[in-house]
Amino acid sequence: MRVKSFIFIRQYRAMAMLFLSALPFLSIAAHEDQHSHSGGAPIVGGGAHFSWIIFHELKPDLEKLLQRDIDLYGKDSALGLGCNAGIKNAMQNAEDHETFGFVCCELAEKEVKDKKLQVHPLAYEPILILLNKTNPIDDLTSEQIRDIFSGKIRNWSKVGGEDKAIVVVTRLHCKGRPGHWKRILPEAKLFRKDRLNVKAADDMVRKVSDFDGAIGHIGSTWKFGKKDHIKPIKINGYAPTAKNLKAKAYPFYRTLSAVTIKSVSSDVQDLIKEVQHGRAFNRIAKKYELLPLNTNKP
Repeated sequence: MRVKSFIFIRQYRAMAMLFLSALPFLSIAAHEDQHSHSGGAPIVGGGAHFSWIIFHELKPDLEKLLQRDIDLYGKDSALGLGCNAGIKNAMQNAEDHETFGFVCCELAEKEVKDKKLQVHPLAYEPILILLNKTNPIDDLTSEQIRDIFSGKIRNWSKVGGEDKAIVVVTRLHCKGRPGHWKRILPEAKLFRKDRLNVKAADDMVRKVSDFDGAIGHIGSTWKFGKKDHIKPIKINGYAPTAKNLKAKAYPFYRTLSAVTIKSVSSDVQDLIKEVQHGRAFNRIAKKYELLPLNTNKP
């Protein structure tokens, strides 16, 4: 009896080892079945981080719809490079290399015409005005914001805060394009000269976190970390929400768009239409306080 039990245990252990050794291969196969689609080469999208967020979070829905793989590039991209990279990626489209781009800035009509682009607006994104968490101020008027960024106001005591110098942090990307930060002040030369001008969005958050007297600006789709010592404030008593954008109560926003050349494949067209009009986008818009452009405009 003991001999039979011993033999059974050895056989059980052998079967168990065989099963465990096969697990990695089973996992790989399951992963491949889950993520590979029968539609040829991947569709490639690239561009600015703040629009990348939308496509990244909708990627599973889009791949399921098209039965195609989609490769996306743009996470944590510098915005000055991001929009340019989005346009460049869109212009690389070919029959055997389907591409599109995404931007976080409005494009001038001349640029669209000269580069033979097609712009597909997705949503208005609130531009958050950021302060350090230690700053007791939670609300400023749009006029006060403009006076602070221009340098007319240089101490927080002038707007009801502590007697502390204001540190202006800016990210004046895409200077040749309309909208975005230009809704604060229309030209770079109007911002105070002794400011901190950063090159990336994470640098913006870091600088405002580091200086307790700092003020900065960033898009609402940026994901803040637990260590980020910042807070967005109200403007004219209104929070940076889609509802307030729709009511034209919140003054600072920019346009998130997809970009293609004039003629692209039906799959690329369907991909962008799904983002513009699909139900899944409403979930993303609500999460980041975006105002979808397929229905309303501020």
